[in-house]
Amino acid sequence: MMIVSLFFLLILKGGNTSTLELQDDAQLMPNETMTRDKKVEIDELCIFLAVANHLNLTKDNNKYTMSRPVRHHTHPLTVVLEMKIYAILDMREIDQTLISYIWVSLKWKNEYIWWDPYQFCGLKYITVPTGYLWIPDITIEEMTEKDKATPSPYLSISSAGWVEFRNDQVVLSTCKMHVYKFPFDIQSCNLSFKSILHTDEDIQLHYQENNTLITRLSREVMHTQYEWLFINMIVTNKTNRLNFNQTSVVYTITMKRRSILYIVNFILPVLFFLCLDLASFLISDTGGEKLSFKVTVLLAVTVMQLILNDILPCSSNKVPLIAVYCIGIFALMLLSLLETILVMHLIEKDSAAQDNETSRDQSTDVNCGDKSNPHRNLEISDSHCASVCDAPAEEMQSVIKEGSRSKLTDVSFAVEKVSDEPGATEKPMNRLSSNRKEEMKSGYWTRVVKIINRAFLIFYVSAVTLFLGVMFIMWNSSEDDDG
Repeated sequence: MMIVSLFFLLILKGGNTSTLELQDDAQLMPNETMTRDKKVEIDELCIFLAVANHLNLTKDNNKYTMSRPVRHHTHPLTVVLEMKIYAILDMREIDQTLISYIWVSLKWKNEYIWWDPYQFCGLKYITVPTGYLWIPDITIEEMTEKDKATPSPYLSISSAGWVEFRNDQVVLSTCKMHVYKFPFDIQSCNLSFKSILHTDEDIQLHYQENNTLITRLSREVMHTQYEWLFINMIVTNKTNRLNFNQTSVVYTITMKRRSILYIVNFILPVLFFLCLDLASFLISDTGGEKLSFKVTVLLAVTVMQLILNDILPCSSNKVPLIAVYCIGIFALMLLSLLETILVMHLIEKDSAAQDNETSRDQSTDVNCGDKSNPHRNLEISDSHCASVCDAPAEEMQSVIKEGSRSKLTDVSFAVEKVSDEPGATEKPMNRLSSNRKEEMKSGYWTRVVKIINRAFLIFYVSAVTLFLGVMFIMWNSSEDDDG
């Protein structure tokens, strides 16, 4: 009986325990549900959409998209502008255009936007599409072709209402180039940012005024510079006062051309052609080899000038120094060519005189064998003719080339013998005069050619040295203006 009573008591205690557990479970289930709901509400407040819903930021809300985000139309909107140049892609001299890759940052305050970050899990920044907010109409004044790449599609908004728009773009802009000292030139190109429509009463552009900092930041992020060396970037502002005041922020990019390739591929070859022209003075003036060589070198310089014409712009107010360099060398080589033509003409003239002398000697040979003329029977004439006619060809040449002094002595002796015969005296005197003229002509122009060559070589070397020295001084001068 006792055993049955104990078993019954155990059953009653077990039932009460189960009932208590069920009651505890029933009380915990609402608490967990409430905690889960609170967690969901908190998670919903920690996302960008919660802030956008809080601000009623939608694409169709005209308060954010229609006009400048100011609460009163008389308040000017301050836009902070910052630009960094990432690459100099190309510089076209013939078109006078600069192709650059830049990053632009615009920052302004929207007076309609504010939220407490602590109410949204400490969320201080959100990102929204660009179509949700008004954006300043800032453009680049020198840009000639719109960037084909799609602009950045998002804006960054801070809890204090500051809106930031960042965009990277390839800019094809005009740049007035000064090519007077090409290829040792330094170019400065401007990128002017301004509003298309708004005046200074509507938008005020501010910028970073520390040029050293701007230059350092751009140099740190510079990826490529093409054939240029980035020197610095200076930012200024200018105000256009036409019908209204409109301020532009001007970034001036200064860069120096890397001239080593132009020196190796253009300046030195032209100088080598000039050295070849100088070396041509060692070639003999007889024959046509020297003339053809000079013409070939001159044509090579002409080809280099045609290449240069495709590089330099035609809008320069001054003739570039490299064009003066080519024209000067071309002119010196042309003078050398003309001197060669003159020398060859004089040598040909001397050769013609020698041919005439040879033909006259042959005619004298024939006349010496003619005995029908009674005046030829004179003693002086007969002895002279006999000596000339009987001598071999080598001795005839030596007789012709005797000194004028010995011939004058022989002729004067003959004249004394035949002084009583006027007719016989007149003919030997005429023959003497003609022989002296022929001897003066024979080799005269050759001696003149040697003098001309020597004098022209001295003049040529002096002119080349002076010209190259002047070009070096002008290329290294500080003046670099096209006027």
